[in-house]
Amino acid sequence: MTSLLSLLRSVGGRSLHLPVHGRGAALPPSLQRLLRQPPGRWDLPELPEIGGPLEAEGAVAASQARLATALGVDRCWFGVNGATGLLQASLLAMAQPGEAVLLPRNVHRSLIAACELGGVMPVFLPVPFLADRGHPGAMSVAGLRRSLDTLPDPGCRIAAAVLVHPTYHGYAADISGLLDLLHARGLPVLVDEAHGTHLAFPSRSALPASAVHAGADLVVHSLHKSAPGLAQTAVLWQRNGRIDPERVQAALQRLQTTSPSALMLASCEATLDWMLSPRWPVLLEARQCDATTLATVLARAGVPLHSGDDPLRLILATGQAGISGLEADDWCMQQGLIAELPEPLCLTFCLGFAQHRGLARQFRHLWRRLLDEAGGEPLAPIPAPPCDRVSVPVLPPDEALRRPATRLPVARCIGRIAAELICPYPPGVPLLVPGERMDAQRCAWLEQQHRRWPDQVPGMVKVLA
Repeated sequence: MTSLLSLLRSVGGRSLHLPVHGRGAALPPSLQRLLRQPPGRWDLPELPEIGGPLEAEGAVAASQARLATALGVDRCWFGVNGATGLLQASLLAMAQPGEAVLLPRNVHRSLIAACELGGVMPVFLPVPFLADRGHPGAMSVAGLRRSLDTLPDPGCRIAAAVLVHPTYHGYAADISGLLDLLHARGLPVLVDEAHGTHLAFPSRSALPASAVHAGADLVVHSLHKSAPGLAQTAVLWQRNGRIDPERVQAALQRLQTTSPSALMLASCEATLDWMLSPRWPVLLEARQCDATTLATVLARAGVPLHSGDDPLRLILATGQAGISGLEADDWCMQQGLIAELPEPLCLTFCLGFAQHRGLARQFRHLWRRLLDEAGGEPLAPIPAPPCDRVSVPVLPPDEALRRPATRLPVARCIGRIAAELICPYPPGVPLLVPGERMDAQRCAWLEQQHRRWPDQVPGMVKVLA
């Protein structure tokens, strides 16, 4: 059996996946210097002079206060359980058990888990579905307005709302317009900006607006998905006014480890300081220019690409050449080109902040070989799932999970209540949530997709007995 240590030493290939520091090549210089020291010197507990994210004293507390001021917000907390832990704590701080939260349909599964933990009812808002790509797009202001105008009564108080900006694929929303609509309803808003950390920092390029500067109440940034930090590091920003910071602190205390890694905390600080330094806009502009040039060269060579709002995400339209992104991913990995997100109709590469010399030549060569070996007629689009209107589960997810359940073929689930989360990963966007009633349209869609993609969509579903 191959050990994990041996794999860490031997895994090769060109890294076009998360974390976006490119196997250390784009880590902040100060963090690179630290990691050159004898191993383990940085593996320290919460010594008084270091402190932790929830401590009032120590270097971590001072760093968090300084960085909050630099970003123009009121509070900052480092996270060592990825964006997941900070998103979950944020939702638990905004809503009490028995209350509801508005969630876009492309919300990450971590927030469904938070609803389960906190006894919160999710109210799902539709988002556009891109049938030619087989995944969700960004929510629009007009779409959100329609949803709010037709909002059903969930039977309890709606305490807050969540937005995703940008999406896993880099599609950006008009975040200011979305926030204005929700704030006008008196709702505090958490924004999952895990894939848009770089939007909040100085740039020489015209980038979409960050929720941090657009007035969101809480914003979660991943520091490895869209910033050059170590995996599992993240940061939560708060703007005071609608949410009590003591509730956020208490929620973090419930989910935060009592032994946060000093290395990860140092990575949080070093990454954010690096992105606030004068050298960061230069580096970011260079990487975006490289990415734009790469996309242009590939398009001219006949490599089919989908457009997006983030040039650092390269979306290969494999379905146009009759190749599933799942098959293309397996094939590319065998050739030493490691992508981030395989899906039935496309394959997404994260270019990140490291240089990729010779990538255009390698990409063109591999694409021609893949076409020769597996190309064919274009694959049919994936029809939008029947989730085009606001919906409220029949039961809160936590209650559905506590009840007796049985597993049935999807065809026999019409009218039944789901008792499990169906969620292909990545990107972790749920197709079905515990507590939702499975109507005929939902079952037919799941059956159709299971026949077409049996490894991605299950043919059996756990439902309430």
